[in-house]
Amino acid sequence: MDSYLESRKQLARPYRKAVLKSLLGLTLVAGLIFFTLNIQKQNYPLALAELGMAIYSVIIYVAIRRTRHLERWVLAYLLPFCITMMFALTTPRATSTVFAWVLLIPILSHLLLGRRLGLWVSGVFMTTAAIIFYSKYRDVPEMMTALPIANMGIMALTILAFSHIYEITREQSENRLLKLAQTDPLTGLANRARLNEAFDQQLKLSQREGTPVSLIALDIDHFKSVNDRFGHDAGDLALEHVAQIFQSRIRATDLASRMGGEEFVILLHNSSTAQAMKVAQKIRHALEQEPLDYQGQTIAMTLSGGVAELGQDGHDLRSLISHADRCLYKAKASGRNRIEQIQPADVIA
Repeated sequence: MDSYLESRKQLARPYRKAVLKSLLGLTLVAGLIFFTLNIQKQNYPLALAELGMAIYSVIIYVAIRRTRHLERWVLAYLLPFCITMMFALTTPRATSTVFAWVLLIPILSHLLLGRRLGLWVSGVFMTTAAIIFYSKYRDVPEMMTALPIANMGIMALTILAFSHIYEITREQSENRLLKLAQTDPLTGLANRARLNEAFDQQLKLSQREGTPVSLIALDIDHFKSVNDRFGHDAGDLALEHVAQIFQSRIRATDLASRMGGEEFVILLHNSSTAQAMKVAQKIRHALEQEPLDYQGQTIAMTLSGGVAELGQDGHDLRSLISHADRCLYKAKASGRNRIEQIQPADVIA
């Protein structure tokens, strides 16, 4: 799950960085313009605040060019930006038109922070702006009549709703793209890219907490004969059938992936070699006992496999898969329909 969330962040980061850069440029220009105008109006506190945001925007622009923590810099910019806006609303010499800037808050918050945090930030500062407006104009009858209040309120809520709906739609599209990029289209299992990300996450967890990580390499025995006897449609259904058996026999924290053809790898969280052997045997027995029914014909299939454990059999994904493959080849050579592991004595021999 953490790996998936990180993938989503990586996907959103380029466009959020582009939005932030554009906003920083506009803040610099607008800050200098309003600094000049407020100096002319002798509104010195607001002028200094505008100048401060202009200078601050340059600092952040330099900082985000190569940062790995864009989300932190987004908050570091957006919160002072909104606070400065609230300060501008409270100044005695500010006109009522300055409240129009509040309508930027939901747009910018959702674009830069996403739907959840963006909605929260929008709600806090728009509510604050409404309180400031009431405190400032409650004794001005023409500002407190129903028509201007309704106009401002409905406009603000409309922009907030559209911003939120847009961000939900964008995230849904992003999730679909991410799923397509990390999923085998036939079986629905993870592909190699997703396996790489999941392994990196498990490696960090293992290094931090000392939990074991194992994987199983599996191959359908004599799969070519299924295609030859029943056709490629049957072969596709057979692969889907095998994938369903995998998914029903592993935990939510484990990951089944298709490496290509009839070859699969299952990554097991917090599992030793002995535990991986039990899982692999359970899957092998399940497939042996649950043949595929295809157009009234029974397609029996078996699996050969091998296991590997992080640390004792390899220190990265490539070496673990290589070790598990050697075990798998041993299973094939020993008659198929079996799971093997290479003992230290086997390596010495």
